Amino acid sequence: MGFAVKGEVGGCDLVALKDGEPPIVVIGELKMSFNLELVLQGVDRAAACDEVWLAARLSMRGKGRESDARFRNLCRRLGFGMLGVASNGEVHILVRPAAPMPRRDSRRRSRLVDEHRRRQGDPVAGGGTRRPIMTAYRQQALACACALAEGPKRPRDLKPAIPDAPKILRHNVYGWFDRVERGIYGLTEKGRLAASQWSAAEATV
Repeated sequence: MGFAVKGEVGGCDLVALKDGEPPIVVIGELKMSFNLELVLQGVDRAAACDEVWLAARLSMRGKGRESDARFRNLCRRLGFGMLGVASNGEVHILVRPAAPMPRRDSRRRSRLVDEHRRRQGDPVAGGGTRRPIMTAYRQQALACACALAEGPKRPRDLKPAIPDAPKILRHNVYGWFDRVERGIYGLTEKGRLAASQWSAAEATV
């Protein structure tokens, strides 16, 4: 392609120049595997060149970062190229610097917006892993449990305050509800425990 390539120039693993005014500068950074450090090196070099290529060995079992769509999409967003080097020395272009940006996932976006709007308050600290996530669905299920703690009820009795009550009682995802008779639901022992714990937690807020 008319580039002159040299190794270890100014702290860069590879620097390629193509004559012109100004010359085209391409930097390549090499690692034994694709990792965050390789991306950070690319970020550091990006301001000094026209293109950045990240190159690393392809994993033997195909389970390395080169197979991770999140890693490839990160390189696309940063405008970096990715080169995978096979054990026989063959080089594969995984991502080109001018690759199109990942398409927006409209369905995932709408689910996030819907969950955010339906959830009451902000009951879970971000990054927590030890406690169940308090989703909007779980909030409504707990509200159903608290309402049924007063005695068996029909789904339509709960629906004005809890819009998804009929669906929640029918599907019984958490095993909290028991159909006492046709169209009337009560609580299981598990449901009573959940309702009492929720009521106690609400009282301390």
